[in-house]
Amino acid sequence: MIFNPETAEQVALNLLKIKAIKLRPEKPFLWASGLYSPIYCDNRLALSYPEIRRFIRQELTRAVRKHFPQANLIAGVATAGIPQGVLVAETLELPFVYVRSEAKSHGMTNRIEGRIEKGQTAVVVEDLVSTGKSSLAAVEALRQAGVLIAGMVSSFTYGLPLADENFKKADCRLISLSDYHHLIQAALNHHYIERSMLRSLESWREDPKKWSEQHRG
Repeated sequence: MIFNPETAEQVALNLLKIKAIKLRPEKPFLWASGLYSPIYCDNRLALSYPEIRRFIRQELTRAVRKHFPQANLIAGVATAGIPQGVLVAETLELPFVYVRSEAKSHGMTNRIEGRIEKGQTAVVVEDLVSTGKSSLAAVEALRQAGVLIAGMVSSFTYGLPLADENFKKADCRLISLSDYHHLIQAALNHHYIERSMLRSLESWREDPKKWSEQHRG
């Protein structure tokens, strides 16, 4: 679910302006998964721009206040969700923890860093949601530690059908500031892409695997 259309458009435009998101259907990017994609996101670049960083922090905070007012803990997903999570927790004056992708192999072998108590209610903060697999792994780790999950907020989501299915199965509500649909519209309206690119960009979101096979090599 998108927080609101105005925020979605502004976040998308901000990320395009600083080249945190690149759209290149004619020369696809190779993802770590082995799939080819017309989009590449590095939203962490937003941290280097105070005005954009502030806007994202304000909107994530508003989303938490509106949709998850019962939360008394903010949890960031390592690594990109950590800085945004800290900013939100500081604004809301709430405790903060973060969740590693796996437990440390040394020291205290923690997977969750920070102090938690069973029965706390957390909002998980993520930077980017693709399939939701890694984000929901953090949710599951918190639940196993006795933390209740109010939901998750993210700066951006691709809005893939697989992610929708995964979040539904995990019974975790996702609120994103912006998504692929609003990104494509903002890119078209502000001349970051040509109208001739639309069909290819839209077909990727419908079936990323099929799109990748068609554009491989």
